[in-house]
Amino acid sequence: MHAITISEPGGPEALVWSEVPDPVPGEGEVLVEVAASAVNRADIMQRQGFYDPPPGASPYPGLECSGRVAALGPGVSGWSVGDEVCALLSGGGYAERVVVPAGQLLPVPEGVGLREAAALPEVVSTVWSNVFMVSHLRPGETLLVHGGSSGIGTMAIQLGKAVGARVAVTAGTKEKLERCAELGADILINYREQDFVAEVKEATGGAGADVVLDNMGGAYLDRNVQVLAVNGRLAIIGLQGGRKGELNIGALLAKRAAVSATSLRARPLEEKAAIVAAVREHVWPLIAGGRVRPVVDRELPMSEAADAHRIVEESGHIGKVLLVA
Repeated sequence: MHAITISEPGGPEALVWSEVPDPVPGEGEVLVEVAASAVNRADIMQRQGFYDPPPGASPYPGLECSGRVAALGPGVSGWSVGDEVCALLSGGGYAERVVVPAGQLLPVPEGVGLREAAALPEVVSTVWSNVFMVSHLRPGETLLVHGGSSGIGTMAIQLGKAVGARVAVTAGTKEKLERCAELGADILINYREQDFVAEVKEATGGAGADVVLDNMGGAYLDRNVQVLAVNGRLAIIGLQGGRKGELNIGALLAKRAAVSATSLRARPLEEKAAIVAAVREHVWPLIAGGRVRPVVDRELPMSEAADAHRIVEESGHIGKVLLVA
């Protein structure tokens, strides 16, 4: 088969469409013939040499895919050859075939095309686990989403609205904020021109955000604590603004607030399976009912992964960029 390989860390040109050995499913695994994968920031970090795959994972980038079941490993039940699926991966999505633990497979949801479904597993699992399983967003609360026009952001807006929350977003252009509004965002903040702390406080009568979903890390840490409401919860899922920041513990104590930081890729299989099961139970009906949908900016051939990475690195997209096998 062919896959995108990285011979040595570097720029987008380090991604090479190469012939590689076919994967073979082991105990409890399923072989998927890939229809599409999606570009995530973690893939860019892996290409740059900053985010190696977990031990035993595929060396190729790609944290999610869609396709058809091609073969079942020993001990797998509940799936059949030919089933249309999408999957959460530890790596290997940028390829013609990939092996997936059966607990990380999902059926393609009703109303979603096979290739389009590749935009779902990683973002839905990230948002559901952080905003709902960890931060326990409730109806009537305010959710602040940084990077509202990203793949994570566009999904967080929709899921927040689906459960009855008020959603605030930050983005860097008028066009991106308009797309966030189309998805249901209530409070639109241009981070290049406005102070998100002041804007959220004003929009909430001084209360602040009950849950903050943050992809920036260190650069936003202090202001994220400032914007939290009493009993607020800050969920950090990215480090685009750096690894280190100063945490005002006094402010946390005064607000009885909490900070969590999670990643998805390196979690044990049983934790990933639990998240995927929760997604299937709670989110798949919302997608089938038309209340939540994947947001796809564009599709490129898998062999043009370098161009896809350039688009994502330049933030010249809204939602997800797909790679089609």
